Amino acid sequence: MKTIKYIPIAAMLIAFTLTSCGDSKTEDGHDEATHSETEENHTEGEAEEVMLTAQQFEALQMEIDTLAQRNMSGYVEANGTLEVPPQNEANITALAGANVASIEVIEGDEVKKNQAVAYLSHPSIIQIQSDYLNAYSNSRFLKQEYERQKRLYEAGVASGMNFQKATADYRSSTAMVKGLEAQLRQYNINASGVRNGTIYQRVALRSPIAGVVEKVFIKTGQYVEPQTNLMEIVDTDHVHADLMVFEKDVDKVKKGQKVRFSIQSRPGKELEAVIYSVSQTFEQDPKAVHVHAEIENKQGGLIPGMYIKGKIEVDNQQTTALPESAVVTEAGKNYVFTAQREGDAWSFTPVEVTTGEKDGDWIAIRFFETPDPNTRFAFNNVYYLMGEMKKGETEHEH
Repeated sequence: MKTIKYIPIAAMLIAFTLTSCGDSKTEDGHDEATHSETEENHTEGEAEEVMLTAQQFEALQMEIDTLAQRNMSGYVEANGTLEVPPQNEANITALAGANVASIEVIEGDEVKKNQAVAYLSHPSIIQIQSDYLNAYSNSRFLKQEYERQKRLYEAGVASGMNFQKATADYRSSTAMVKGLEAQLRQYNINASGVRNGTIYQRVALRSPIAGVVEKVFIKTGQYVEPQTNLMEIVDTDHVHADLMVFEKDVDKVKKGQKVRFSIQSRPGKELEAVIYSVSQTFEQDPKAVHVHAEIENKQGGLIPGMYIKGKIEVDNQQTTALPESAVVTEAGKNYVFTAQREGDAWSFTPVEVTTGEKDGDWIAIRFFETPDPNTRFAFNNVYYLMGEMKKGETEHEH
């Protein structure tokens, strides 16, 4: 016997009907079957079903489909922050004490590699250029003297001592010139310009990497000490997910695994990454290892230091799955509903299942008896179907 239940749609004022359970009489006046006997004779083999008319089916926007195999993943939950590798961060410092002549950028500006971000000025900067000019001129003179003594020595008309002294003086002056040239390069001063008589009143501070100005710590006219941190530049193109994995889960995590994570500034938006490095040392508080993952679908607005919540996919296998909206729990048991078209109407029958791992909005399903591959299932509104079935059972008891 089947109990067929039509679901009422309140907004549409559609009445539901139940299969008649009333008594019927034979010609001799005896009951063909009584209501109580019918209730008592329910067996496990009898299937209850809920019927939807075509109008009800459309109003509920039912989704019907066959089962499919899906990659279902187990997860390790891990939280962390967005970070950039050390080689993609830069601190701009002053080599020597100087005054800030001008600042060319503000926080948030994008800069190119070797772009001037500020200018410094100080008498010491002028002094080093003067020292270089003197050393260069002296070196040229000593070079001429060295060459003259070499010719005389080779001709046998000069002592070896004079030639050795000229050689030592020339090499010493050459070393001094090269040393001063190296200092000028650190100041971003063109040595050839100084040799041609140009004395630069101020020097440029240049960004060693391309990126975004994250912080500016100076003001115009300020005197800065040597090695003072003046600015921070970050290359956000290389931002990645830095997750902390606790000791109990470390053996499950390895390079190449996928990570799904979200950030607070984008609720409901999920980003994906792939692990490229797993630290081999523990942080002690808490006891966890750093896991670094390259973000695949990078977008603007990813700023180092942002807090993230992630899930690391630790296994991946094909299994039968349905949307969570296709599963309903009743009396501690899980059910899905098969769907079958009957003319213009649809009938839905509950089937008990067990559930497994979850992957987003999908959940693994295991049947006690393998269904036919062509069997269709309700993918949504199963709570309505179960609720109406329970109503039908209650009314049938009365």
